[in-house]
Amino acid sequence: MEKVMIRVRLSAHQAHYGGGLVDGAYCMQLFGDVATELLIRNDGDEGLFRAYDNVEFLAPLYAGDYIEVTGWITAKGKTSRKMNFEAHKVISAMPTLGDSAAVVLAKKELVAKASGTCIVPKDKQRF
Repeated sequence: MEKVMIRVRLSAHQAHYGGGLVDGAYCMQLFGDVATELLIRNDGDEGLFRAYDNVEFLAPLYAGDYIEVTGWITAKGKTSRKMNFEAHKVISAMPTLGDSAAVVLAKKELVAKASGTCIVPKDKQRF
């Protein structure tokens, strides 16, 4: 099973709520970016994300945190790909200790997970 992973720092630009809280929609955007890479690697085309069938936000994210977003294909049909995604916090911002303070977490924290389906363009479908 091929996995794709991206790691990003959440900036003040992604903070949507008071206290530097980042909204879950940004995490879903990253899931979409991972899905795009998976489809390119698998089918040579970005494809189209059709639907999420499950999304869970399990812990808050804040500006200054670093997260790893991972995805993998769980099933391949002629016209679609089912995928799972996970987002783990790996570095936590520590604004109470200073504006730029942060700590590397001893254990990754699962902050969000999802599953969904992507559509493969007709000219890229494998029969």
